[in-house]
Amino acid sequence: MTRNGLPENEVMQRVVQRDGDALAELYDLYSARVFGLCLRILNEPQLAEDTLQEVFLRVWERAQLFEQTRGSVNAWLMGIARNTCIDQLRRIQTRPQAADQAEGPEALPFEETLADPNNDVPGLAAASERAALVRRALASLSAEQQLVIQLSYFKGLTRREIARQLNWPEGTVHTRARLALQNLRGRLDELGLSLDDLP
Repeated sequence: MTRNGLPENEVMQRVVQRDGDALAELYDLYSARVFGLCLRILNEPQLAEDTLQEVFLRVWERAQLFEQTRGSVNAWLMGIARNTCIDQLRRIQTRPQAADQAEGPEALPFEETLADPNNDVPGLAAASERAALVRRALASLSAEQQLVIQLSYFKGLTRREIARQLNWPEGTVHTRARLALQNLRGRLDELGLSLDDLP
């Protein structure tokens, strides 16, 4: 990848021409970064995963709207990701209440029927326990594998960016990332968790 982003622009132009392989390349380049952004905004791994898929569906559907003279592929794609996350948050906020919710003069005002996240003691305890188990699973990986997971999953860097940052060959990053995910998935499975439980 060059500083002026030409390879990404070339891949994007192939997506515009309805090249499915190019979309897969774009996904490989940006999915970790997009997922990281979605997770930060939505704070829910499964919802962030669903939103990631929706982002790339929108990229496919709107590829012809990309204009490289107006900005980079990264900026355009992250804009789509932010907008998709905002749409998801709006959808969550406007979901109708359950039909069996109390009505009439004894019913609480709508605002008082919402769960107070600060009072969800069992939920917070479960999340804390889950986080401790995830940390234990991560600690079982080699130092190199932990580093790759931290940079890709938690910082949203692409494998190419990780290679540049660590001065490793890209092939090495791919191999360590694959082994790290494989080992982490196995360790989480032993603890009754999955990759969706990563914070």
